[in-house]
Amino acid sequence: MGGGDGGANDRTRKGRCETEQLMGTVLLFTKGRESLSLGLCLSPPSLVCTSLTVFLLLFSLFLSHLVHGSLSFSPTISVSVLIQCLSSSHDLSLEPRPDFICDFSYTLSLWGTQAFPAMRPVSIWQRSPWGLLLCLLCSSCLGSPSPSTAPEKRAGSQGLRFRLAGFPRKPFEGRVEIQRAGEWGTICDDDFTLQAAHVLCRELGFTEATGWTHSAKYGPGTGRIWLDNLSCSGTEQSVTECASRGWGNSDCTHDEDAGVICKDQRLPGFSDSNVIEVEQHLQVEEVRLRPAVGRGRRPLPVTEGLVEVRLPDGWLQVCDKGWSAHNSHVVCGMLGFPSEKRVNTAFYRKLRKRAAKASARRPKPLGRLLAQRQQHSFGLHGVACVGTEAHLSLCSLEFYRANDTTRCPGGAPAVVSCVPGPLYAASSGQRKQQQSKPQGETRVRLKGGAHPGEGRVEVLKASTWGTICDRKWDLQAASVVCRELGFGSAREALSGARMGQGMGAIHLSEVRCSGQEPSLWKCPHKNITAEDCSHSQDAGVRCNLPYTGVETKIRLSGGRSQHEGRVEVQIGGPGSLRWGLICGDDWGTLEAMVACRQLGLGYANHGLQETWYWDSGNITEVVMSGVRCTGSELSLDQCAHHGTHIACKRTGTRFTAGVICSETASDLLLHSALVQETAYIEDRPLHMLYCAAEENCLARSARSANWPYGHRRLLRFSSQIHNLGRADFRPKAGRHSWVWHECHGHYHSMDIFTHYDILTPNGTKVAEGHKASFCLEDTECQEDVSKRYECANFGEQGITVGCWDLYRHDIDCQWIDITDVKPGNYILQVVINPNFEVAESDFTNNAMKCNCKYDGHRIWVHNCHIGDAFSEEANRKFERYPGQTSNQVI
Repeated sequence: MGGGDGGANDRTRKGRCETEQLMGTVLLFTKGRESLSLGLCLSPPSLVCTSLTVFLLLFSLFLSHLVHGSLSFSPTISVSVLIQCLSSSHDLSLEPRPDFICDFSYTLSLWGTQAFPAMRPVSIWQRSPWGLLLCLLCSSCLGSPSPSTAPEKRAGSQGLRFRLAGFPRKPFEGRVEIQRAGEWGTICDDDFTLQAAHVLCRELGFTEATGWTHSAKYGPGTGRIWLDNLSCSGTEQSVTECASRGWGNSDCTHDEDAGVICKDQRLPGFSDSNVIEVEQHLQVEEVRLRPAVGRGRRPLPVTEGLVEVRLPDGWLQVCDKGWSAHNSHVVCGMLGFPSEKRVNTAFYRKLRKRAAKASARRPKPLGRLLAQRQQHSFGLHGVACVGTEAHLSLCSLEFYRANDTTRCPGGAPAVVSCVPGPLYAASSGQRKQQQSKPQGETRVRLKGGAHPGEGRVEVLKASTWGTICDRKWDLQAASVVCRELGFGSAREALSGARMGQGMGAIHLSEVRCSGQEPSLWKCPHKNITAEDCSHSQDAGVRCNLPYTGVETKIRLSGGRSQHEGRVEVQIGGPGSLRWGLICGDDWGTLEAMVACRQLGLGYANHGLQETWYWDSGNITEVVMSGVRCTGSELSLDQCAHHGTHIACKRTGTRFTAGVICSETASDLLLHSALVQETAYIEDRPLHMLYCAAEENCLARSARSANWPYGHRRLLRFSSQIHNLGRADFRPKAGRHSWVWHECHGHYHSMDIFTHYDILTPNGTKVAEGHKASFCLEDTECQEDVSKRYECANFGEQGITVGCWDLYRHDIDCQWIDITDVKPGNYILQVVINPNFEVAESDFTNNAMKCNCKYDGHRIWVHNCHIGDAFSEEANRKFERYPGQTSNQVI
């Protein structure tokens, strides 16, 4: 760690001159019998040359006085000039250190007795000041080392040291600890943001932060909690420039310690040794199950086998002495399985006996018996888990030492058998067994995640889905959610709406689980009101998933980055595997979503039907066609397609499928309450609808109307569309291809942005309308978000995250033409982005439905809700709604 031995140097420097202050030119004369000394001390390196020049001029004048005057000194005059150049650089220890110290000594010895002018050395003195001046200038100005490439040290961070701690973690992540006044401490996660993480990662020597953690994800720290309510803008040079409650002033416990996840890229001039304080003790980094018997290719995921842990020496086994069901529960959770089951120990005893007999008969055992291991393959013993741990390294355990001669005496490798969740049932028998169990509707779900097992947590209460406030949200509560949904334990407990914001009710807050609960609803929690929490604090999770290997059967080629390219898939069986392309016919956003999910690259930005601009290399065969996905599949194999029969309308590699993936995506949501509040009927004269007719905003019967006489009956309402995702919503087409409509005087960036329909209770469409994107812009935003898109002056169109676009009820085409609709009970349906032209993180919330009663003169709209906001039972009641017999809507 840099700066650890700087105390002595500090004392020496302070003895010479005060650090960080300009002392100017200091002349110290010591008149004695033998010498005259002159010294110069400079601190700020930027003033070295200026002060040095002044000093040398004064020194030259003094020598001239000695030479031309009548002064008499001892036979030897010693002139010593010391130049000390101090500069500070920013390192992990944040303590001042000299980058270079240049010492220059110049001594002249003159032999003589009385008169200087009579001596030959006078000519030397006459030349000496200029020689001395040249040497000093070259030494301190030209010959000094170039400035350090390390980032300049922030003055406010002096005396502080930073490190990452905790486990399990990678070298660029961990609990943030600060040393101040010789004492290490932590940071509380209250008000902690990604901006604060950026500042701390730079303090640690990384370029930026990619995330942050709360609730002591890397384990609770010890000692002081130095900072609380830390608030940074992200541009600060030092954490001391951020606002906080003050050093050591905190009301938190170490269960609220904050951590950071930095980008694995160093700032210039930093090295690992003075950035990360590496913990020397062993840690369990990874766990896997290895099948005990190898019989050809086994299906993935592996649900039963020997437990192996990855240590610095490689993959080693765990001694089964004292092994419990709690240990198996933790291991299965890490591997992505919700629960464990009992192992057939008699089977494994027979395997060991059979292996021992085979070894006795022959040098090599018969068959591939992986259970038979040498003693040195054991790396771990004494594992004792409570069962609530999210990682095996959090359990009590012991490592075998290198000099242990006997390992696991009388024991055997630990064996675990896990039960897969519904998505990962390895065999049809398991699937049938799980499907045969009566299952009610789950009361917990994940929304907005790019992968299975991640997303914003939503819970069902009073037949309505709502979110959870992230207060006291931790790994134990997140693990209960993950296991309840059929995944493993939680990998991360996310706060701050990291998976996008919800809309509507916030049902729970301060959820405190022990980790043993079968459902989140069994955990103690607090029911809250809207004033207690906001959707910017929505909780989320990332769960451990089983390894299925689906990502090895797909790849991208020809793109400019790893996130884009022509899609290639692997088909065939053992010995006949080959790569091929996918026909671009009917390939769209939903298919691209599945491809990006299978690749592990997040969301789909675009699904491309033509990829002629990407080189296909030597892969030219089309091996898959007719791919049609719903968007929820785990791999393209699960989507409907033509199978071995390839039918492609447009042949050649030019018309093969491609994708552009992204780590983030938008998520549009309609404000349903506003539709209900603003709906009304207007009879509009035909002579005022010419522009609307030009844009096909009227029913077909309007074409045969007696223009310009007569009128059309319009159901009008306002539509407020929010972007609650993690990326801006932008039109698919660039502005060069937008269509200008002279009648209304604006550009259409999307021909169909919204569908409006009137349906009968059985789903028959009786009236329809559509809304082109007249102008996608930020009408209003949340208080901490700035508007980015504005349509005026041919500006960029889009909807920023945290903003909404408002189409008022009184603008053209913001209606449904119901002139031909008969009185009765109907369903009003509004669908945003109906053709999936622009990728979103969640399409299930793009539809809104309302009950409505029309009596031929007036209309009553009620019970408006987002399509997935109700429980299944409430949706069934909505669809079976008999209609209103009066206008008394309850």
